[in-house]
Amino acid sequence: MSNTYELLLGGFATALQPMNLLWAFTGTFLGTAVGVLPGIGPGLTLALLLPITYSVEPSAAFILFAGIYYGAMYGGSTTSILLNTPGESATMVTALEGYQMARSGRAAAALSTAAIGSFVAGTIGTLALTILSPIVAEAALQFGPPEFCGLLLLSFAAVSSLMGSSVLRGTTALLFGLWLGLIGIDNQTGQPRLTFGFLNLSDGIDMVLVAVGLFAIGEAVYQLARWGVEAGMVEKVDGQLWMTKEDWKRSWKPWLRGTAIGFPIGAIPAGGAEIPTFLSYFTEKKLSRHPEEFGKGAIEGVAGPEAANNASTAGVLVPLLTLGIPTSVAAAIMLSAFQSYGITPGPLLFESQPDLVWSVIASLYIANGMLLVLNLPLVGLWIKLLKVPPPLLYAGILIMATVGTYGITRSVEDLVLLYAIGALGLAMRIFDFPVAPVIIGLILGPIAEQEFRRSMALSHGDPSIFFHGWISSTFICLALVIIAAPAVTRVFALLRKRSGGNCQVTDA
Repeated sequence: MSNTYELLLGGFATALQPMNLLWAFTGTFLGTAVGVLPGIGPGLTLALLLPITYSVEPSAAFILFAGIYYGAMYGGSTTSILLNTPGESATMVTALEGYQMARSGRAAAALSTAAIGSFVAGTIGTLALTILSPIVAEAALQFGPPEFCGLLLLSFAAVSSLMGSSVLRGTTALLFGLWLGLIGIDNQTGQPRLTFGFLNLSDGIDMVLVAVGLFAIGEAVYQLARWGVEAGMVEKVDGQLWMTKEDWKRSWKPWLRGTAIGFPIGAIPAGGAEIPTFLSYFTEKKLSRHPEEFGKGAIEGVAGPEAANNASTAGVLVPLLTLGIPTSVAAAIMLSAFQSYGITPGPLLFESQPDLVWSVIASLYIANGMLLVLNLPLVGLWIKLLKVPPPLLYAGILIMATVGTYGITRSVEDLVLLYAIGALGLAMRIFDFPVAPVIIGLILGPIAEQEFRRSMALSHGDPSIFFHGWISSTFICLALVIIAAPAVTRVFALLRKRSGGNCQVTDA
């Protein structure tokens, strides 16, 4: 623990340098702005900024990215409360009670409990990240190729099952990402594969290209196509921007419960922020002394989910930094940024790049404080952002994505590929296919292939090696349970329905 404390102090020494403070402020400000704007989340923004990894020092880039990630989770609550339009999918639940509070003239209280709850949960979550990350990384050092194979299989199963509206869509998107990851020269045999004779594909498809195409190009065109379909009126923020004594009394327990729910769920594969926010909402509804207010503007329904949302953000960073496993869209983009620098997140990261890791963790504490200062006083500015014409906003995104990509490679062929991937991303959004599994498959697929080959080499081709240790066996069994669970649930539901129907016929 003393070593962790010393490393964290060293991280603060780096993060508190004037230039890094500027990067942290830029990230939190930009993250809050993109969180406020409906349809623009941290995934799109991080994808748009990936080209800067070719010209900015790693610590500065990840301090910026971490600030954007935290800021977007803060900012999404503003439009949920004032416009009934979630700026980020994780703030959908906040709109249920927050907008009703705003309609009844309590927008200021709703914004305050969201901001303070986010700060409390973010701070506790970052503290848990500080304590747990070295422990998890040290435990992961005991993993061999079979254990990593089992862990990656568990991640693939969770991603395909939990991301998207159906298992089939999630699996299809994941397989497409795995296929993209196989394109290029086989590192073991030196033979080109899936290049179709194109020399440009010999080095594989750049992750930055895929991320920008799917998230920036595809999402921008999709939002442009939907412009004018959903419109709402922004509620006014009247009264003092602070909470009454009764509001504090009703909010502090939901903040803590939301944190306890959000952090561990954010850390599991494909946990994300949506699941804990819904769990927190239903928990507060069940425990509340004022259940009659739910649906009409209960402050607990804002405090709990917002805390769960921001705690899950810190939880997501635990498997990303210690295992190299992304559990959300933004984490997948950040993983591709690590790889752009030639850095491989995982248990060795804390030994090979301690200055980078601890400066990023220290910057999270700083960003959390900055966000509390930014959110409440600048509510008027965030409301004005909602008046930016969507065509100008998304046209600007398209221009930035194009210029940024061309600036990396200066290749017209890559621009054609960028827009082809963007068209695919648009089609996936239209037909409700999740985009995140594509990125996760592209990044983790080559790693899984490498670990599988190492396992086979160790066992001389005997696949039973994956069941020799309890760790890999547990991961594989959990993956099978996740894969089989939806089908088993449907079978039981069908049997229950049929038995119920038979009982009705018998009684008649």
